[in-house]
Amino acid sequence: MFNAITHSSVYVLDQDQAVDFYVGKLGLEITADVDLGFMRWLTVSVPGHPEREILLEKPGPPAMSEQTAAQVRELVTKGAMGLGFILRTDDCRRTYEELRARGVEFTQEPTEQPYGIDCGLRDPFGNHIRIGQPAAQPSEITDEVRERWLAETPADR
Repeated sequence: MFNAITHSSVYVLDQDQAVDFYVGKLGLEITADVDLGFMRWLTVSVPGHPEREILLEKPGPPAMSEQTAAQVRELVTKGAMGLGFILRTDDCRRTYEELRARGVEFTQEPTEQPYGIDCGLRDPFGNHIRIGQPAAQPSEITDEVRERWLAETPADR
C-alpha cells in the first residue's frame, strides 16, 4: 500500500530563526522554500537524503485558526508537543561535541541506552529532538533502565 514516509512536520515560531538553527547549527539542508502566498512551505532534510523532508511549519492559517495557533505556540514553547524527530549518527559523542561547539544547547548528554547511545536537545522554540547511534546489538530493557527513564521525565509538562 505505502512505500515511504516523505514529509513530517515540526511547529516553529519563526521560520527564519528555524533556518538558522536547523541549517546553520544542525547542518540540515533546505529542500524547499516556497512562498505560497498564504503560507511559507519550508522543508529541510539530512544532506544527501531529500526523500525525507521535515516541514518547519508556523502555526496559523490556513491549517488552523489564530486561537488554535496561539494554543499550539504555547504548547511548543512549553516543550509539550512530544518528540519532533530522531537524527541518526555513526558517532553520537562526536556529533554532540561538534554541535555544542556550534552553540547547540543539549538537554541530555550522550547516554548509553539498551538500543545504543543517544542524547537530547531542544530547538529554539521548545521542540524535542534526539540524536541516536544505534547499538550493534540492542540489549534488554531492565527495570533499572525503566526507573531511570521515569526519573528523567520532566514534571512540568
